Amino acid sequence: MSAPRTAEITRNTKETQIRVAINLDGTGQLNTVTGVPFLDHMLDQIARHGLVDLTIEANGDLHIDGHHTVEDIGIALGQAIAKAIGDKSGIRRYGHAYIPLDEALSRVVIDFSGRAYLEFNVDFTRPTSGTFDLDLVQEFFQGFVNHAQVSLHIDNLRGKNAHHQCETIFKAFGRALRIAAESDPRAAGMIPSTKGTL
Repeated sequence: MSAPRTAEITRNTKETQIRVAINLDGTGQLNTVTGVPFLDHMLDQIARHGLVDLTIEANGDLHIDGHHTVEDIGIALGQAIAKAIGDKSGIRRYGHAYIPLDEALSRVVIDFSGRAYLEFNVDFTRPTSGTFDLDLVQEFFQGFVNHAQVSLHIDNLRGKNAHHQCETIFKAFGRALRIAAESDPRAAGMIPSTKGTL
């Protein structure tokens, strides 16, 4: 039986205190205390559609705004996934998903390349969903990419409802993550790169 792919990260700054625990081979369970309800809803999409178990506790300077909290959760999640996935031997490495929600459709492609790169092509139809600043979606994924060391392409192909646009992005991200992080039985023990390292 393979070792569990789990990790726990604690990140403390003057702006936020965050703890993230993850099980990459979970059942889609989420436990969050972030103070940002809309983000909790989006994190639930990652857990459920990625079949990862996530615990995220955050105490941030929300009296200013949500920027530091959302970005730092992305950073800590990236660190946790990088730690849990280890040397990447035997994983599929690449994953992609197209996810619709009514009129909205998004595509997410991820590569556990060892290189941090984000291509974010999303034109939200309004600047907020409820009280959540949708500019923070890109900040979340930029923080994640920088610390997970992945290449991530996010494209909202169409959509009229900003909540739907955002939800399709997070669902597609969870599904693409699940595929890329899966163990490939044909590549057991192999690093999925001609370089021999990622």
